[in-house]
Amino acid sequence: MNNIMIGRFVPGDSWIHRLDPRTKMIGTFIFIFVMLWANSWATYAWSAAFVFAMIRLTKQPFKLYWDGLKPIFWLILFTIILQLFFTPGEPVLFQAGPLKITVPGIINAIYVMIRFVLIILMSTILTLTTAPTSIANALESLLKPLKKLHVPVAELALMLSIALRFVPLLMDETQKIMNAQKSRGMSFSTGGPIKRARAIVPLLIPLFVGALQRALDLANAMEVRGFQDATQRTKYRILSYGSEDSKAFAGLFIFSVLFIAIKFFIKY
Repeated sequence: MNNIMIGRFVPGDSWIHRLDPRTKMIGTFIFIFVMLWANSWATYAWSAAFVFAMIRLTKQPFKLYWDGLKPIFWLILFTIILQLFFTPGEPVLFQAGPLKITVPGIINAIYVMIRFVLIILMSTILTLTTAPTSIANALESLLKPLKKLHVPVAELALMLSIALRFVPLLMDETQKIMNAQKSRGMSFSTGGPIKRARAIVPLLIPLFVGALQRALDLANAMEVRGFQDATQRTKYRILSYGSEDSKAFAGLFIFSVLFIAIKFFIKY
């Protein structure tokens, strides 16, 4: 639970931390879009080098990012298995009924794993170096043109900010409940899968009760402070692009151009 990085912000003074949140959000979206085009070892190697360079620029230990990957290990493994057994092609290395392992399946499984890991790492860079309120403000600013279509952009940004703030709180609350039940003799790591699943059930009631109580407290606090319409809120921190953001966009442009060149001119 403590390793889940979604919604967690680690303060720092790195170059990545100082960038405008809109720059980091746009850069993350562009990277994810570019990664969907990766189809060779060279493109994945270049993308991995770019991600690891970004991690170094955050001045955060790589162990922090590695620990953040551990909670989703089973999701990655499940995706790899699907690609491994259900990708057609030749030659066939192993077959058992409808399930078969092929060379294209192995390559595709490795590709999917690398893509999955790199996208998660890049998204983690965004959340670790950007406060949840800044992410919400950046999203509201980027979606501002949709206001002409009567899309409640301010309300959506507010909900995102609250959700990002509540995710780590719920994880911490879950850990506290687990520790309390462990002190009373409950075990979450022994027995078969069915026994472990049953052991999780007693966590749900106090967790949901606590989440609902937090939501009611938040709603009461907003009402007491006179909150009525998110569109009328003023901003304490005004977002503005600077020279560092221009350098970031230039670096992202160079990465994208070289990625396209590698994709079309290097065939391995």
